[in-house]
Amino acid sequence: MSECSMEPTPHTTYAGACDCHMHVYDAKFPVLPNLAWVPPHRPVSAYREVQQALGLRRAVVVQPSAYGLDHSCTLEAIAHLASLSRHGDHEGQACGIAAVTADVSDAELARLHAGGIRGVRFLMTAAQPLLGWETLAPMAARLHSLGWLVNLQFDGRGMPEREDLLKRLPCKLVIDHIGKFLEPVRPEHASFQSLLRLLDTGRVWVKLSAPYESSKTGAPAYEDVSLLARTLAEKFPERCLWASNWPHPGQAEQPSTLAMYALLFDWARSDAARRKILVDNPAEVYGFV
Repeated sequence: MSECSMEPTPHTTYAGACDCHMHVYDAKFPVLPNLAWVPPHRPVSAYREVQQALGLRRAVVVQPSAYGLDHSCTLEAIAHLASLSRHGDHEGQACGIAAVTADVSDAELARLHAGGIRGVRFLMTAAQPLLGWETLAPMAARLHSLGWLVNLQFDGRGMPEREDLLKRLPCKLVIDHIGKFLEPVRPEHASFQSLLRLLDTGRVWVKLSAPYESSKTGAPAYEDVSLLARTLAEKFPERCLWASNWPHPGQAEQPSTLAMYALLFDWARSDAARRKILVDNPAEVYGFV
């Protein structure tokens, strides 16, 4: 039985709603050797079932670590999801986030852009990140010229020491997973206050997603991380995005994607806030039309 046939859609749907962080794993594409976590077969057709169950229309396909610099699977998924658009182009209903190294050529960036890529992933929680902190500013300058964004994941407890650097980036900045405080903090904590100051610049957004990756209190409410998500949705609804993080990579026990969607309705209490988070903000950040 598929994930989406097990539960009803939990809440109201919104026309143009976007899932701002999901992955596709297709067994026909080889993964890197010696992975600590070998991804299951989760093709774009399986994601479409989840997308339809939640009433979502748009998606941001994030390049999985398992594929390294080979974007074949991600580009195919973007093309498939974009083909569902009545416009028939990548600006319609899907785009992607790439993984690159600092020496990536302009020609490769142009190729990825033609395939629907609109940003680069900085995965600082990886054991050996493809891009280090020293590459962030120069890469951001290159991305700005393309109209791309930086998609950043790191331990949010280090936010204060990175705040000035992040404020100076010329391109848009999207921060993953509620700031990913690996030891969840209180809203008054200096590192969370640093995140709020970044959002106040008007050029930074944060994804309300994957509370299971940092929560210590656990399912179903993830209350320690949910407190931060509710604070963000209340104070900066215009700077929040929502994402499923499907198919929840690295999790021994698979969370319900529908339950993750339902949590948004606890975090963002008003219809106006949810519409901003699901529809208006993704359209602004990723250029959906």
